[in-house]
Amino acid sequence: MVKNRRFENESSGFGIRHVQIFLLFCALTVGFAMRVNLSVAVVAMAEFPEYDWSERIKSLLLSSFFWGYVLTQVPAGPLARRFGGKVTILTGLSVCSVLTILTPLCARLGGWQLLCAVRLVEGICQGLLFPSTHTVISAWVPPKERASLGNFTYAGNQFGTIIMLATSGLLVSIGDWPCIFYASGAAGCIWSVVYFLWGASSPADSKNISAEERELIELGQASERSAHAELPSHQQTTPWLSFFRSPAVLALVAVQSAYAYGFWTLLTQIPSYMKNILGKDIKANAVLSALPYTAMLVLSFLFAWLSKLMQRKDSISLSFNRKFFNSIGTWGPMCLLIALGYVPRHMDSLAVMLLTLTVGISSASHVGFLINHIDLSPNFAGILMGICNAIANLMSLAAPLLVGIVVTDKYDANQWRIVFFVAAGVYLAGNGLFLIFGRTSVQPWDDPPAKQHSNSATELEAQDGNEK
Repeated sequence: MVKNRRFENESSGFGIRHVQIFLLFCALTVGFAMRVNLSVAVVAMAEFPEYDWSERIKSLLLSSFFWGYVLTQVPAGPLARRFGGKVTILTGLSVCSVLTILTPLCARLGGWQLLCAVRLVEGICQGLLFPSTHTVISAWVPPKERASLGNFTYAGNQFGTIIMLATSGLLVSIGDWPCIFYASGAAGCIWSVVYFLWGASSPADSKNISAEERELIELGQASERSAHAELPSHQQTTPWLSFFRSPAVLALVAVQSAYAYGFWTLLTQIPSYMKNILGKDIKANAVLSALPYTAMLVLSFLFAWLSKLMQRKDSISLSFNRKFFNSIGTWGPMCLLIALGYVPRHMDSLAVMLLTLTVGISSASHVGFLINHIDLSPNFAGILMGICNAIANLMSLAAPLLVGIVVTDKYDANQWRIVFFVAAGVYLAGNGLFLIFGRTSVQPWDDPPAKQHSNSATELEAQDGNEK
């Protein structure tokens, strides 16, 4: 397909693709609200004797979601390609929403054991979310809009967390802890109905898109499409071995794993550090708890805007753009994390500021590695996200395990500094590999050969041609 410079250079305006991106943003918002609701509800539940569980049981409940979440990361990509991203996203979040509404009932009937099983299934359902979202973004968003629209989509992660943290106190005052689950589950059900009516896996599936906008998207993606890529996904061979032989993909796995390890070290362990070392209990303060996520949300839009400005300059390559912002999003927190370990006890306000900046600056990676899967392979972006996210989530589970090994005395600042140094080293190595081996060009294996079907119409036509 020949590029049309008129469509490539003209202002895109608001279109159906923006509606689809907004719906994905809402999907991640309700998804993350349902993901963190138990974290805030378990505090209110502890006021009732039947829910006054031990710390071990609470850890099992909170981690059960993520064990289920890891299970469906890799299968989610092929499922989204086969049935469409809309189908997999809608299936996962609608089931998760219903289970969320039923959570209080399950807790009353089956105790922590049934609640743990429900959270495991919810994790399995939400494991479909990120790979499917990447698949839909790849289909709907032209290359020049990936940074801005991709960033807006994944800003739903922080927005959903902020909303849940900010409203949890109000919801508990209205109808006690079950209201936290009823509200987040109901929001998910409402979103499911809206997405069923208005969502679409691709421009070809949309009944509302104009011919002009469809052409704009197709022309924007023309340089990344091949003849094979136009075939239905079930007729394409997925190059699994090529994924793991590609230095660019392995670098992406490394940087996404490093980001996940550092991010979850910050959000799960820093509150304990600040309480035990600095005497600042940020978990007990809803405003302070939401502050890092708020900074992350605001700064993510700033970095997306700067990335878009840089992308308009011909002298700045896309590769430099991605790696520049990814370095800010990983090496910036690396330096601040080390500094946080040396803040004196009496300067707890400085520690809160550093924590907020550390989490906020990490959002620069949203226009770095987070959309690099689509750069490397528009055709298999969802599968790549599933692979990378599965490994990254396993890495994030290592963060609390390391703290348990290293921090034998939770009041010893030197032991906590070792935790910070390890996280900083992981940040350093992960982004270093991305700088050296990371790529932004479409990889050769993105052009897959068609699967052979012995009874296919194509093969029959070929046989007829040979007989003539």
